[in-house]
Amino acid sequence: AAPPTAGPGADGLTDPAGRVEVPAELTDVLAEGGAPPALALPSARALGGEAAEVLRTDPWRLLTVPGVRPEQADGFARALLGPDHDPQDPRRGPALAQWLLLRAALSGHTVLDHDTLVRQLAGLGVADAEAALESAVAEGDVVDFHEPDPEAEEAVEPSGSPDDSDSPDDEPDHAPPPGIRLYGLERWAVAEESLAEGLHRLVSTFAAERRDTASPPPGGAEAWETAARATGSPSAAELVRLVGGHALVTHTGGEAARAEIAELLVAAASLGLRAWAVTATDDARDRFAALLPEPADPPSHEEPARPGIATLAGLLAGTEGPGREAEGALALDLLAVTDAALLDTEAGAAAVESLADGSRLVLSGDPHGLGPVGAGRVLGDVLAAGACPHVASRTPDPGPLGELVSGVGAGELLQVEAPDRELVIVPVRDAGEAVHRAVQLVGDSVPRAVGVPASDTRVVTVGHGGGAGTGALNAALKARLNPGPGAFGGFDPDDRVVHTPSPGRAIHARVVGADADGLRLESAGRTFVVPRELVGTTVRHGWAVTAHQALGRRWPAVVVVLPGDAGEALDRPWVYTAFGRGLRHVSVVHGVGPELPRAVAERPGAERHTRLRSLLSAQAAEAD
Repeated sequence: AAPPTAGPGADGLTDPAGRVEVPAELTDVLAEGGAPPALALPSARALGGEAAEVLRTDPWRLLTVPGVRPEQADGFARALLGPDHDPQDPRRGPALAQWLLLRAALSGHTVLDHDTLVRQLAGLGVADAEAALESAVAEGDVVDFHEPDPEAEEAVEPSGSPDDSDSPDDEPDHAPPPGIRLYGLERWAVAEESLAEGLHRLVSTFAAERRDTASPPPGGAEAWETAARATGSPSAAELVRLVGGHALVTHTGGEAARAEIAELLVAAASLGLRAWAVTATDDARDRFAALLPEPADPPSHEEPARPGIATLAGLLAGTEGPGREAEGALALDLLAVTDAALLDTEAGAAAVESLADGSRLVLSGDPHGLGPVGAGRVLGDVLAAGACPHVASRTPDPGPLGELVSGVGAGELLQVEAPDRELVIVPVRDAGEAVHRAVQLVGDSVPRAVGVPASDTRVVTVGHGGGAGTGALNAALKARLNPGPGAFGGFDPDDRVVHTPSPGRAIHARVVGADADGLRLESAGRTFVVPRELVGTTVRHGWAVTAHQALGRRWPAVVVVLPGDAGEALDRPWVYTAFGRGLRHVSVVHGVGPELPRAVAERPGAERHTRLRSLLSAQAAEAD
């Protein structure tokens, strides 16, 4: 269904998508500070109905609006405050600390350590970064933590004093600091703690139910062992056995390993459990559904319940899945998260909170690719903490593409044999040639040589900008595949697009039309409207996408574009993700020379800074 469209408010400015009214007072204060009118709507969303008063009281709160940078907020404050403006205004430092933590979250971090945050604040001109952090914590905008330092040779109990942390000026022979001081925003702090507590609740209540012989859970050990022996692979059998006796299990593997989760669901359903799997995208949901057995025709009353499959977003929103029981928990006994490597902290917390006591949870994913778009790394932290039994699949991905991707995951760029043109390398000299060859591959070579039409092919590149970014590639691909005047904000019917309604969320869609309400898109059989006010900022052409936009999706054919200036941006998870998007064929438009094997061998990807691992480890220590 299309998003609701609101009529104009009393001030004549209303957001049709979210029914957010933009008061005239807000537009006035933004104009007074020299901010562009386009910031009115996101400011109202970020700061609420009192946005105008908030900005007059503290102009640097403009930094909470997505996309606003410190220099822009400084200019706004300078214009708004006039002669009262002071570069060392005590309001500036705390606002910058909050902005730095928001920026870190966009890179996947739920926390930053003390020294990093102090250094970054100093780099933004904050003379007393320590005081700024103390003020941010006191105001409740930032949360601070003391964590044990795993590298410290001696365990020292935290003293609780904010002056006891280490600093770049400490002498190397000083006593170890009282652990590591971390800072985060309440949003992610609450989510990580809720997630850790929820996982502990599942494990403890499951164990308690198994000790209750008066009402044992479905399926005894013997039944689970019988189900395990009926599976088709050793990895699937191991998984079924472990899930039979544990509330929380992790499972890792490539695309082929998804079949093991399907076998687990079938086994659990045969034992009377309400078993469901969730995926990150509708595309992954449809591919996983194909792994489940077809229902009997005609249906048999003796046939066990069929496992369910949904997207995680649909399950949590209630638009997909089994629904909820009277007390609010999901009406299921076993939940398998099949794209758990893409599970961020907030989504993980929401999923675990939705599970009833005694439920089973399987976190299954491929840890070699790019991580979640949101902050956190749930699967990685649970694995690192050793919080539960783990199954590492021994089922390899098949064919030359499977061999290629498996090698990348191990840090090696293999030369693979591709007798049926599953893999083609196309060398190029510059970005212009890269765009030309990519368009040629999508529009001519791949359909002719591989039999995959252009509509089933996607181009994956490193970023949006540059001579061979998504902008340049999509302009060339549109001219070749769907030329038109761009009658509605640069879009025409049948254009492939990516809609980003919120940071990190990518909906792949097709333009089906436009009217007074906005741009009409179709995705996964559903038609919806993007209001015209939001088209320019939330819709991009989508024949070419970034690897992050491609997460959770695969296409019959993929063209990976690596222009010469992309070498330093590449790392192993990026290459693994990009090369793994093709089901039948991958073409690599290769302009980075030796940077590609170097990225695979030497750049394992940046670590995310989170608290979940330490929270889970602390739980385990208390249990011992």
